[in-house]
Amino acid sequence: MKIALAQINTSMGAIDSNMNKIQDYLEQADRLGADLTVFPELALVGYPPKDHVLAEGFVDQNLFALETLVKNHKNKRFIVGYIEKNTDSFGKGMFNAAAYVNAGQIEQICRKILLPNYDVFDETRYFDSGKEACSLKIIDHHVGLSICEDMWSSEKIERRFLYETNPLNQIAQMEAHRLDLMVNISGSPYVLGKEEVRHELVKRLVQAYKTPFAFVNLVGGNDELLFDGGSFVMNKEGHMTTRASVFKEDLVLAEVPSPAKSQIAWPTDSRDWQARALTMGLKDYVMKCGFNKVVLGLSGGIDSALTLLLAVDALGKNNVFAVLMPSPYTSDASIRDAKQMAKVLGVQTFTIPISHCMSAYDQVLKDAFKGKPPDVTEENLQARIRGNILMALSNKFGMLVLTTGNKSELAVGYCTQYGDMVGALAVISDLYKNEVYALAKYLNQKYRAIPAHVFNRPPSAELRPDQTDQDSLPPYDLLDDILKLYLEKNTSVEEMIRMGFDESTVLKVIGLVKISEFKRRQAAPGLKISPKAFGAGRRMPIAREPI
Repeated sequence: MKIALAQINTSMGAIDSNMNKIQDYLEQADRLGADLTVFPELALVGYPPKDHVLAEGFVDQNLFALETLVKNHKNKRFIVGYIEKNTDSFGKGMFNAAAYVNAGQIEQICRKILLPNYDVFDETRYFDSGKEACSLKIIDHHVGLSICEDMWSSEKIERRFLYETNPLNQIAQMEAHRLDLMVNISGSPYVLGKEEVRHELVKRLVQAYKTPFAFVNLVGGNDELLFDGGSFVMNKEGHMTTRASVFKEDLVLAEVPSPAKSQIAWPTDSRDWQARALTMGLKDYVMKCGFNKVVLGLSGGIDSALTLLLAVDALGKNNVFAVLMPSPYTSDASIRDAKQMAKVLGVQTFTIPISHCMSAYDQVLKDAFKGKPPDVTEENLQARIRGNILMALSNKFGMLVLTTGNKSELAVGYCTQYGDMVGALAVISDLYKNEVYALAKYLNQKYRAIPAHVFNRPPSAELRPDQTDQDSLPPYDLLDDILKLYLEKNTSVEEMIRMGFDESTVLKVIGLVKISEFKRRQAAPGLKISPKAFGAGRRMPIAREPI
């Protein structure tokens, strides 16, 4: 049997455009000679659809789109994810479902059994759990069909099993004498290393059930979530016979069974994965919000330099605008480095000094601030002046503002609310400072745009004379180690001290994380590429006792 894996980029709530894309891929698969075309989880509505599903008429619209697909493709077999109504008198009233369509009719409906409700997932808010596993008869093949989380039932989350039910075991028992193929349709978000985790999981499943396995994943960026695609077929010997590309749409044809190995190569460098993920997420966010141009403040520092490279990579130099906003504290080197980067990349720049604005604020506030020495207030005003300028350019020219702060700074509040945090998308907010340096060096091999001086000088916000980040923070090597343990491993203060970290430093860092929650709650959305990013997957109260 020839199976087409249709790895498509869907938009949340855009039912008509998603349906049109599905129809286009069905035609392409037909030309390739596919016996069956398989689409990702909730392909008709986009994943995750969030509160779209609660809007009146939304589920009916998705059902009408499914009917249209069935009527328009009577000579094709395909599996597509959609929302099915639950007609029972209890529950949420909806299933996350998949329809197997054959010969102009829905031959079978499969419902997702395991509904994840951890990290970024919130499916129990919307869906009811399916009760029965799903086995299909396709041509003369016995095929088990599952939806995303259904294949993860044997995995542990934070050292515990989440589920008592194993849908794949149920499928295997239903087809005890013959099972020719397992298929899983997914909307599986990307985090660094996720492709290896999926590969090892499916390899164990193949060994357990002694049957080939087809994994079909969504691709693209939907708000903070990034989907890498990476769809594949693994034969019963545990070898990938077919692989789709990563971070872009693809349609690949797989022969099942097949002893051959895939010829498609995936990236081997973690920085390549990071760059592709962020570039894709940036482009999709901008385009799906209805824009095509972005603007950012270019300071001459490493964070804005990396953001600029990613923006050019995603949107092209003609759609990226950089703004230099020097103050009396901005070094000549910073201005020179920023101009050189923009020139090498061919990016248009605006140079808008802020000295006059600073003087105007000093004049306006002199009576209110009488008797008060200058402090962080005046430093924050500089950042807020720059934020206003960027937003003015955004409004005037129809460009989205990209913020340039990294995860280390966002974690400890080393950023200015309504200042450098202003913007529509925080591109590198899930990269620690040391990861910013590493990824910038990697991308700079391609662009040769960031001067060596940017990598070598001490990082500084340049909001007062001779300022460096380490005036206020521990060295970034140490800071990042503590943050990773605290944010991603939930390591306690006591355990970190036992590991050799200085108690006062640990207490200071964690205290800064806690008191900065109010800033993060008002920050621009970021692009999630780590196991624990700021955003939907980390829900902390703002008002709580400090450490």
